[in-house]
This record gives sequence, C-alpha cells and structure tokens, in this order.
Amino acid sequence: MKIVAADIGGTHARFAIAEIAGGQCLDLGAPVTLKSTGFEGLEAAWAALPARFGHDLPDAAAIGIAAPIEGDVLAFINNDWKIHRAGLAERLGLRALTLLNDFGAMAHGVATLGHEWTEHLCGPDVPLPLDHPVSVIGPGTGLGAAILIRRGARVDVVETEAAHIAFAPLDAAEEAMMPALRRMYGRVSNERLVSGPGLGAIRAALDPEASPMTDADLWTAALAGDDAAFERFAMIYGAVAGDIALAHGAMGVAIVGGLSNRAKTQLRASGFHARFTNKGRYAARMQRIPVRLVTHMHTGLVGAAAAFAQDYATA
Repeated sequence: MKIVAADIGGTHARFAIAEIAGGQCLDLGAPVTLKSTGFEGLEAAWAALPARFGHDLPDAAAIGIAAPIEGDVLAFINNDWKIHRAGLAERLGLRALTLLNDFGAMAHGVATLGHEWTEHLCGPDVPLPLDHPVSVIGPGTGLGAAILIRRGARVDVVETEAAHIAFAPLDAAEEAMMPALRRMYGRVSNERLVSGPGLGAIRAALDPEASPMTDADLWTAALAGDDAAFERFAMIYGAVAGDIALAHGAMGVAIVGGLSNRAKTQLRASGFHARFTNKGRYAARMQRIPVRLVTHMHTGLVGAAAAFAQDYATA
C-alpha cells in the first residue's frame, strides 16, 4: 500500500510517497519540499503535489504537524497556517488519514530506523534502550520533544510540549542575559534559545551592541567556529536536553534534525554533555544515558508513514 507521508514544520512542508505493509514503512520515495510561506495553507500545498511528483497522489496519508493535535483548528506556533480538521480528509481526496504531532512522527521514525541510522553524540556509546523510555529532541525553526516507548513490537509515543517549559539560567552569564531576553519575549521558554533563531537571541542577549546578522549568517559563522555565542547555545541545549530526559524518565536520548546533524562536531567539542549530566543528585544517572544523533534527514516522514502503518495494521 502506498500513502503520502507529510512533515509540516515552521518553515518547510515536506511530502513523500511511502510504501507500507505489515505495520511498517518499507520504503520512502524522494521527498518534495515546499516553503510554507509560498502557500496559503495545507490544501493549497497539497494541490501542487501531483505536478511536483508527476502523478496522482495515493488516497491515504499520514501528516505530521508542528502543532498540538487537539481541537478542530490546529494552529502552528511558528507558521501562519491553520488546519481545520473537520472534513480535511474529504478536502484532500483521502479515504484514510492519520494526523499526528511532528515530533510524534519523529519518535516513530527513530523506532523504525533503528540503531543503524544513529551515531554516538555523547554519553555511553551504546544503542538506545528498548526497555526504557527514550526522549526524542531536536531544534529547528522551533524545538520539539516526544517520548518513545517500545513495548515489544508495539511502538507507543507521547507527544509533548516540553519545549515551552520556562528557561532556567544556570550561571552568572545566563542570569545576566535574562533582562534582555525578557524584553525580547516576556516569558522566556526553552524554545526561544534552543532553536535555529535561538542562536541570534543568545548573541543579542550576550552582546546588545553586536552588529545584526541573519540567522543563516550566524549559523554559517558558528559552524565555521567563528561565533562565540555557539558555545553558550550548546551549553543551554545540553542543559535543556538533560532536563527533558529527566522529566520524561528517559534512559536514552535521540537527537534529530538537520541543525544538530550539521553542528555535530561542534556539539561534541562543546559543553553540551557537561550540562546534560550536571543534574546534582541525579548526575550519576545522567552519565548512564546514551545520547545518539539520528542521521536520517527525513526521520519525520519515515515516522509519519510508520505511524499510519501501525494504525492501519491494527485497525
């Protein structure tokens, strides 16, 4: 059976044709990536897909959305799109539809792809556990987090909004950043700092007199080792990832997304892991947690298809 798998984030909407069978995603075709700002909403983007793929679309789909899946209107935090759930399948020409949070899809993707699609980032160099929860975390336009729980062949996922927990400064430098951050945002959540735009916010809070730079230029400089704000970003990222793992009761962490993959060398050399494990009376527990980078660039699409396949197999 073939379906459309979709991963709709704050900046891009990605679509691929996936083949599923036996509760699994067997194959994922080459994705089509659209900029969300180029379309008024999901229906408009969907209408453009047959021409992009060169053929009609399957009549089943799994769509991961960067928004809580609750209520009739799904409103994005980092995107102007709104999705009206009532009648959505009919409007898209679908007989079967699975909707899930984008990081729910990421977690399903981590389970489906398995150990061979991960590499050691920090902590013990061992596979992610099969008998304990795993936190799936990744910054992009925003910050996502979900809990992966494997119960034999069954994959259960808890979609969370842990990104919106309030940021907790941990040293004098971060305390000094807070007045500027509060002026920018009012309430300062973890997502404000651990995300693509977060590097710019950290830089501005550390040095209000710094010359303005675009996010793209900031990340280019950071990945070349020429931006002092990156070390602070990495420290905060590690602290937040550790806090999320503690809150989830996780004994493994899967880091997902293109940003972390591009910055993996810098993250390994940074204070990420020291902050991840620096949890007082729980430091020894944190040191036992493997933190692995998921290297597949379309984990969310694989996971959306896998979630549909699991639903379809048990329907």
